[in-house]
Amino acid sequence: MRGIAISPSNHWYLQTQNTLPSQTKRTVNLNLNINPSNGRHPLLSFAINPSKTQTPPILSTTSSPPLVVFGSANADIYVEIDRLPKEGETISANTGQTLAGGKGANQAACGGKLSYPTYFVGQVGEDAHGKLIAEALENGGVCLDFLNTVPAAPTGHAVVMLQPDGQNSIIIVGGANMNCWPDTLSEEDLDVVRNAGIVLLQREIPDSVNIQVAKAARSNGVPVILDAGGMDAPFPQELLNFIDILSPNESELGRLTGMETESFEQITQAVVKCHKMGVKQVLVKLGAKGSALFIEGEETIKQPIISAAKVLDTTGAGDTFTAAFAVALVEGKSRKECLKFAAAAASLCVQVKGAIPSMPDRKSVLELLHSL
Repeated sequence: MRGIAISPSNHWYLQTQNTLPSQTKRTVNLNLNINPSNGRHPLLSFAINPSKTQTPPILSTTSSPPLVVFGSANADIYVEIDRLPKEGETISANTGQTLAGGKGANQAACGGKLSYPTYFVGQVGEDAHGKLIAEALENGGVCLDFLNTVPAAPTGHAVVMLQPDGQNSIIIVGGANMNCWPDTLSEEDLDVVRNAGIVLLQREIPDSVNIQVAKAARSNGVPVILDAGGMDAPFPQELLNFIDILSPNESELGRLTGMETESFEQITQAVVKCHKMGVKQVLVKLGAKGSALFIEGEETIKQPIISAAKVLDTTGAGDTFTAAFAVALVEGKSRKECLKFAAAAASLCVQVKGAIPSMPDRKSVLELLHSL
């Protein structure tokens, strides 16, 4: 597998890196070869300057603690329709297909396709949908040593109604994502969190699971990004206490705070309420208006969208943005550069149908950034 380390400078540097551990279940040892300077294990890599004049690879040792995504995995049942049905109305779909998805799996696939060591921790059922998801994640370079198969619940699935302008409406059935989790997570699962470089969470798995993960990460100084997408229910304060960055879109921010989020001024006031709830950094996805990172006590960082040549499907765009931001952040980029990298990844995502199939690879993102 290929990996990336982003230089702290204003240029993007590509690296190739050792492959992830084998996909044999439950065999990962994340505590090997600990670097005493930072507590992380070093990985051997080659740095390549992507300028027009290529220089020979330079052998270097970099520390690349993995991106760990704890979350949902769904089989997305896509139906392409001309418009949404009215109440009591039956309409015909133009086409239909089933693809791997779910916010957790989407974000993990994005990390893998961006060539960063990525682990996915989640649950699927003993069914064809579970196999579909596992295959899609493996093909994306994601380590599945911590993916559990549960016999007592089906794999989660979603019905995605896709309209001609690329906008979608989604109905989710939780399945194994919301059921059959142990009351207390295993030490194996928590150890992969404690040894991560960064952790991504969403709200398509139980809050009780997210809280345990966030606490484990905090105990070892691992930053946590919580994507606010998922269940429409109040956020437990205990969860907010243990996350570093909250990443909602406008509507999710409005539901969390009970405030209007139509204008940027309203969004800013809603974010102030988040700060009062204990969340110091809020990364707001603003759709066609771009994104903004609010850090308490600092100036807001805004990022406009990077226009796409065509918009075919916005499914997975938010997950791509959040995961790409996390990858750039764990690789040492500035917050401003993280936002730009995430915007480029999301721009490429909306030009392809499907969630996981639309996740861009590292080379495509870098080429887009260099073209701006």
